[in-house]
Amino acid sequence: MDTAETAGLRQRKRQDTMDRITRAGLKLFGSSSYEATTIDDIAAEAGISRRTFFHYFKSKDDILVSLQSGLGRQLAAAIADKATGLRPLDAVRAATLSLVSAHPRDELVHLDRLMRASETMQARKRANYIIEEWELFDALRDLWPGETETRLRALAMLAIGGARLSLDAWTRADHAGRAEDYINGMFDAIEAVAAAD
Repeated sequence: MDTAETAGLRQRKRQDTMDRITRAGLKLFGSSSYEATTIDDIAAEAGISRRTFFHYFKSKDDILVSLQSGLGRQLAAAIADKATGLRPLDAVRAATLSLVSAHPRDELVHLDRLMRASETMQARKRANYIIEEWELFDALRDLWPGETETRLRALAMLAIGGARLSLDAWTRADHAGRAEDYINGMFDAIEAVAAAD
């Protein structure tokens, strides 16, 4: 086996273990509660030692944060898939909707409730939005080099902020309807503001 194959195997094994820990945490958070679940519980459910848990996560909070981190990169990849022939705003809307619709409704509701379960988690979630804006901006700049950076930065901010506000509205409505409908409504509002210029 060459060095590249060994590195790839190691990375896959690491990702598999991380996924197993994440699934175990989510299962336990749902069956008892976030607060009642201990790291020892998660390690036992995942079939690993407590020490191994800390090789992957610093705390149980990090399990939830890991689900949100990388969202900007996922959105950037989805935009790249949909960018051909679309305006940046339309590509961002299509990509956002495809990411949200890829998750079952029950999973979205469960994750939303977990992320809102503690003030610490909410603060970390808000901090991640800034990272996601920059990741999205970088992708937009690469895909539409002819656009001004100011317009693309504003679009990244509006897209991430709009998604956040949409999900907040969906939560306030006790998750009535589809999250996609709230996101579409927010992008309609962004379009209306842009057209008013």
